[in-house]
Amino acid sequence: MQAMNDLDRRLDSLSALFNPGAIAVVGASANPQKIGGIPVDYLRRFGYEGRLYAVNPTTDEVQGLPAHASLQAIGAPVDLAILSVPAARVEAAVEDAIAARVRGLVLFSSGYAEIGGDGVAAQARLGRRVREAGIRLIGPNCLGFMNLRSQVYATFSPAPGVGRVAPGRIGLVSQSGAFGAYAYAMARERGVGLSLWATTGNEADVQFADCLAWLARDPGTDVIMGYMEGCRDGERLREALALSQAAGKPVVMVKVGQTALGAEAAASHTAALAGDDAVYEAVMRRYGVMRAHTLTEFFDLAHSAAVAGRPRDGSLGLFTLSGGVGALMADAADAQGLDVRPLSAQAQATLREWVPFAAPRNPVDITGQVTNDFTLIERSARLMLEDQGFASWMGFLAAAGASEAFWPVLRSLVASLREAFPDTLLAISTLMPAARRAELEAMRCLVFADPSDGIRTIARLAAQAPRLVAEAAPRGPAIRLAPGPMNEPAALGLMAECGVPVVAHRWVRSAAEAAEAAGALGGAVALKVVSADLPHKTEAGGVALGLEGGAAVQQAYRALQARVVQRRPDARLEGALVARMVGGGTECIAGVRRDPVFGAVLVVGLGGIHAEVLRDVAVRVLPVDREEALAMVRELRAFAVLDGARGRPPADLDSLADTLCALADLALRAGDTLESAEINPLIVRARSEGGCVAVDALVVGRTTAAPSPVGVAEAAIATVAEGAQR
Repeated sequence: MQAMNDLDRRLDSLSALFNPGAIAVVGASANPQKIGGIPVDYLRRFGYEGRLYAVNPTTDEVQGLPAHASLQAIGAPVDLAILSVPAARVEAAVEDAIAARVRGLVLFSSGYAEIGGDGVAAQARLGRRVREAGIRLIGPNCLGFMNLRSQVYATFSPAPGVGRVAPGRIGLVSQSGAFGAYAYAMARERGVGLSLWATTGNEADVQFADCLAWLARDPGTDVIMGYMEGCRDGERLREALALSQAAGKPVVMVKVGQTALGAEAAASHTAALAGDDAVYEAVMRRYGVMRAHTLTEFFDLAHSAAVAGRPRDGSLGLFTLSGGVGALMADAADAQGLDVRPLSAQAQATLREWVPFAAPRNPVDITGQVTNDFTLIERSARLMLEDQGFASWMGFLAAAGASEAFWPVLRSLVASLREAFPDTLLAISTLMPAARRAELEAMRCLVFADPSDGIRTIARLAAQAPRLVAEAAPRGPAIRLAPGPMNEPAALGLMAECGVPVVAHRWVRSAAEAAEAAGALGGAVALKVVSADLPHKTEAGGVALGLEGGAAVQQAYRALQARVVQRRPDARLEGALVARMVGGGTECIAGVRRDPVFGAVLVVGLGGIHAEVLRDVAVRVLPVDREEALAMVRELRAFAVLDGARGRPPADLDSLADTLCALADLALRAGDTLESAEINPLIVRARSEGGCVAVDALVVGRTTAAPSPVGVAEAAIATVAEGAQR
């Protein structure tokens, strides 16, 4: 309840910022082309109805407004102060705002964290000061914001001066001012209406996630667009996305750039495979965010979501006047994984009664016969939707939308279907003038010139988030890990304690003990040097495989120890691990690692080339339950290998899911003391063969010092196949 109260307070304070009843521009200029003059000009020219004050101690008047020497000199409440002053005067302006009890600030000034050094410290002081005073601050180094509904133009962007965006129900938040200004111009050119436009700059106080959360609660916003370069507070971002999901508001996101992983990540293959961008992708997947990779896609998805919403599932009814285009649409729908199930035999028979040469399955093609009977379109559409209850319906009508004779029919069709099927996503593919398109969109019907574009858009809209996984309590007592890597016997022991099935093994300290252990285990064994200093043992010559008989094991033990001493004289040696060789099955890699932004992340993939080269891995942020673990496995591109390809027995997926859940539980129990925990390889066999077994384990405790940053783009992916040789 306390957390929710804190959230409510944060969002209430943003409401005062974004909906100010009184605005003061500090550093106001009489020149409407200067940074301090642009917001004054916009607010006066574009019809802001609140009280507007100019603060400039060097003059008596600014653009027709009386000038005040300070915020305190105004002598009346001010909700928002726009600070357009040099960095050297910011501190005094903030103190003036605090004394005047201003509720919110927009700070255009640069010279803070973006320049490094002293700028970082200055920004930290600024953030602490406004938080102590209970003032919300956007910036510094930002373009400000615009509330299009209330004509609040707290920005110096030149974009509104060229032409304004109409008020609408899409909110747009950008960490980049330049991107935000360009996106504003694109919204204007495309006729996309906005509710709020905000740029967050350096985020000394108000973060990108705060704006998302506010829009999730804003009754005037239906769809949220976001441009994000990075995130410092993963919990706050997840909270905002969860609010958006709970409110049923689609989020369309452009995410660029990569944050840094610690240097310790190089010890873990899963850390390299689950790079920063993969984790952001997992977070967006968890909350149903539609990620856009181009500006065109960014606006297409947002506009389509605002017009039609998101369908309840991926079922799609396709209607066409052309068999060739019908085949094109069917191929596109199949490629996108949509459910284009056929109509029932009875419905198909009815269609053939109407048009004997129709193709009645799905897509439904009634051919050019429609020119003799326009009612065939609506009758067919109704029959399709009543028969199968498709979540989405799309009709290809060629160039009929441009026909004067056909336009009343098309308008009536959409109106009738919308009334009869209010929850169905409707889409038309045709050519038509912009005014007609707008009229159909007002009836919540999407319009596409290219049917394939329409199907791709429907598929993106239909790709809902996985079900939310409830927070899970650890299944055992807390675990506190020491900093740095464990040796392998300790790592295997910890894995076993948490429920991971591990290979039968013995930790030995001499050649004689190694021979005795091999005899006790029986069959062929692997011999691996034990040293916390050697997470990659093969590189140091510390692995010998397929050993049989006591003499061979003793000889291998002595040779292995000698090689490691020669190659890595600095490594602390603690004997060797004798483990039973595991045959058959499929090699996988599984692990958890601590992301610096979002905390514990679970990774699974097939071993060898699948993970190393093809990056065929599934990633989830915690919590993860058994159902979600199974979903991770099934989404692997190489899942067929586990599912019994080429006559092999299917792998024990239940055992694999249980192992993933055990890793997740290890992460929960270790909390902030865990850096990474990895099984590589994890041999996944058929249930009759014993299910999963962890052959090799690596656990790294989190260091107290901040790790040296290593960009994921520059970090090489460690060779996953080496895990089988450790």
